[in-house]
Amino acid sequence: MDERTGSEAPSPDDTRVGPDGLEEAAAALEAADRVVALTGAGVSTASGIPDFRSEGGIWDEFDPAEFHYSRFQADPAGFWERRVQMHEAVYGGDVEPNAAHEALATLERRGQLDALVTQNIDGLHQGAGSERVVELHGNADRVVCERCRERTDAVPVRERIDDGELPPRCDCGGVLKPDVVLFGEPLSPTTIQPARTHAREADLLLAAGSSLSVEPAASLPRTAVRTGAVLVVVNLEQTPVSALADHELLADVTDVLPALVDLLE
Repeated sequence: MDERTGSEAPSPDDTRVGPDGLEEAAAALEAADRVVALTGAGVSTASGIPDFRSEGGIWDEFDPAEFHYSRFQADPAGFWERRVQMHEAVYGGDVEPNAAHEALATLERRGQLDALVTQNIDGLHQGAGSERVVELHGNADRVVCERCRERTDAVPVRERIDDGELPPRCDCGGVLKPDVVLFGEPLSPTTIQPARTHAREADLLLAAGSSLSVEPAASLPRTAVRTGAVLVVVNLEQTPVSALADHELLADVTDVLPALVDLLE
């Protein structure tokens, strides 16, 4: 059931994809004064970054329990040893921004995208040129000291680990942690609060490449809809907010987002 209209929710066969749907979504983007994008793992899979949760994903190879915050606290050396192995499995290939990242960066550059909230930790949005990025789950290219909270580049830290420094430490003596949200670790108010503000203030929220099943990101489209925003969802499969979407394009984000950019041009 559509929560806003009382009509039946779309069936799995109701894809609402095609030239008309694309043009309608583009028209909605053009009409909106404030556009916010929310992106998930599906935006980065075309760059060679494997999905974590789907069949054949990273969690089929690694045990998520090994990357729980409690494990980091109890055994930082063992945690880091496995973390470096996982990092190589995820980012060991030739990882570069793809057409979806570039399309969103183009929209921002043109003044047609006001903010970008991402669940991804790969930094590819910034690599494509996006600047107004809220990283809900942090960034794997950084580390943070558990004692003094100073943040620094992760590359030299991983090199120190390869040389046998386990666990790696800050100059202050504190243990360094990947600057990402681990299992069992709360999100920082400095990221979730701006994300919620962007959702509340959006005239249109564009959710791309996200299953919208993991909180708190999953609640952002509902927040936007409650405050009157148009909701555009671009994903390969339907999501828990499909019934709320004004425009749902069930297709590859690397096809749809560049097409939207072309229509807006």
